[in-house]
Amino acid sequence: MHITSPAFKENAARALADPGLQKALGTAKGAFLQRRAAAVANLPEFERLRDIGRDIKNHTLANLDFYLEAFEAKVVAAGGKVHWCSTADDARAKVLEICRAAGARTVTKGKSMISEELGINQHLEAHGIRPVETDLGEYILQLRNEPPSHIIAPAFHLNREDWEADFRRMHTDLPADRVFAERRDILAEARSRLRERFLAADVGITGANFLIAETGSSVIVTNEGNGDLTQTLPRVHIALASIEKLVPTLEDATSLLRLLARSATGQDFSVYTTFSTGTRRPGDLDGPEEYHVVLVDNGRSNMIGTDFQDMLRCIRCAACMNHCPVYGAVGGHAYGWVYPGPMGSVLTPSLVGVEKTANLPNASTFCGRCESVCPVKIPLPKLMRHWREREFERHLTPTVARAGLGTWAFLARRPGLYRMATRLAVGALGLLGRGKGSFRSLPLAGSWTRGRDLPVPEPGGTFMARYARTQRGRR
Repeated sequence: MHITSPAFKENAARALADPGLQKALGTAKGAFLQRRAAAVANLPEFERLRDIGRDIKNHTLANLDFYLEAFEAKVVAAGGKVHWCSTADDARAKVLEICRAAGARTVTKGKSMISEELGINQHLEAHGIRPVETDLGEYILQLRNEPPSHIIAPAFHLNREDWEADFRRMHTDLPADRVFAERRDILAEARSRLRERFLAADVGITGANFLIAETGSSVIVTNEGNGDLTQTLPRVHIALASIEKLVPTLEDATSLLRLLARSATGQDFSVYTTFSTGTRRPGDLDGPEEYHVVLVDNGRSNMIGTDFQDMLRCIRCAACMNHCPVYGAVGGHAYGWVYPGPMGSVLTPSLVGVEKTANLPNASTFCGRCESVCPVKIPLPKLMRHWREREFERHLTPTVARAGLGTWAFLARRPGLYRMATRLAVGALGLLGRGKGSFRSLPLAGSWTRGRDLPVPEPGGTFMARYARTQRGRR
């Protein structure tokens, strides 16, 4: 498992200095915001639907053991198998075992963040099985040997010219005069390459947006149709999903689907919404001979009953990162693991430990936009604050920062001393900055002035003094 989250600050600095990345971020992020706003405005009951989605997920988590057993029973009744995997190692081993039993040499894959979390591609490759990504964004990233930078738009960090350059580098038989003027040209080229691989694959692996306890179904949503081909053409279909993807009923899944596409891409529904239930039945024209659901815990059950249980409501729409000013400035790779943005800043420490990821909960302005757009009302700023508290309790915060917070806390508990200290500080800054509009550098404030100026305090003293004078003037 490759994690570079401890280097978030260095990663972010590189991202800010990368002109290609900044161009891609500037081009792509606005479209998500506009489309989501329009979709929400066209659905008057959207806020009520958010409450319903939150309550569905809370109810499921409170009764997760019951619904997991009910789901397994329905899968088995439909001819499938459920494999329970506590750890990432267990899940990798099970997927490999199923592929070997099928004699697989090639595996097609639909987009799946849990497969990225587990490192399924690398594990299969190490054992002589070739995984082929079929989502357009994932396909180009596989050519580049890069991880996704966004959970619904994996190649969010690339520009059209990057795609064309990589196609020409890897598809050496392309005519020199072949032009990729629009996205559909890139899509046509990828389809022409993938068609034979769909037909040759022995096993198809997809993720699951939802698992339905009532029917034993897995649900995937795509806009390209690759997911359908991945799970219907091969003899064996593996649905790889984490345990919190479960919902009780078809009606619950439908309610959440109404939230998902609107929050993710601004669509009423994705182009393809596919329910898979069991193996091919007599009379079916297509479908797998074997249907396996690999259920992965990998730390999720440890979150239940804790301050971080609300994070398990996440339906992976990416609205939080689309609206996050930090993600919008540095992109997804800066976060150093599979899950970027605000949701990653909460989920990653939960799964791999705050000791490795303490920078992530601090990569937030706490503006609250992530919580305001979350379709299932996850209180992301509050959860990040909980991780900051854990970081401080475990002495993971840098010594200088701890000393500064300790000094502030000492003064804040003593109002008279606090007012005196702030008056002295404001007065001193006023004298030092006389005749200047701002400080370009200042002792003990280097982290601030390295990237921005510090304004000189205006005459009139501290905020508290000015507020007191204003209140007296109103009497």
